[in-house]
Amino acid sequence: MGRPYLFAMSILSLKNLNKRYGALVVTDGVSLDVAKGEIVGILGPNGAGKTTLFNLIAGTVQPDSGQVFFKGADISAQSAAQRCKLGMSRSFQVPHPFNGMTVFENILVGAAFGRASANPEGHALHIMELTGMKGKANHLASSITLLERKRLEMARALATSPELLLLDEIAGGLTERECQSLLAAIRDVHASGVTIVWIEHVVHALLSVAQRLVVLNFGKLIADGKPEDVMHSKDVKSVYLGEDVHV
Repeated sequence: MGRPYLFAMSILSLKNLNKRYGALVVTDGVSLDVAKGEIVGILGPNGAGKTTLFNLIAGTVQPDSGQVFFKGADISAQSAAQRCKLGMSRSFQVPHPFNGMTVFENILVGAAFGRASANPEGHALHIMELTGMKGKANHLASSITLLERKRLEMARALATSPELLLLDEIAGGLTERECQSLLAAIRDVHASGVTIVWIEHVVHALLSVAQRLVVLNFGKLIADGKPEDVMHSKDVKSVYLGEDVHV
């Protein structure tokens, strides 16, 4: 499937990424370009290699072969901390805030130790407003709800001032109403100029914001294109949705 949108430049390029653990091939020659300004959704069944792909992009895992380019530069040898300084940040599927700190203090950590900010406190306040967390500023992270923890996880990543934000199953475990609230915050983040790549099992949530979908299966990229085209492809129906397309 062809790319549905044309953008000025690619902010992220993956070239033939391979990763295996023993005999298990987790990513198998994955190549992918993400254009500046896109929201790209990544789908795939459990074990498809989605989280490993994120780890390879973020720098917490090194590929066996292949390259990662960010804003045109080869960052394959850069650490996760170095990639964060360059403008890449991620959330994690299970939020792990600093429970003994307030919401504001959690976000301030990202603002102070991510990309340089002349006014970390002011930046942290801005991120709280952007993610709807301002009303919880002085609450301990251990006392807030699951939705608020999901928002805080995203806010902590945003506090590092990323140009590219990687979201890992951030809608999981939320009610429909909570999910819609989170989606509104994600749209606001994207509108602020942040490129987003989002792994998600809550398919309807992803479809409501993604401009493009990529599907992985057994470490291979099997579909890439407009969401409606991807969801109607025979390969995706057969592998991801479990439909027998030959019947």
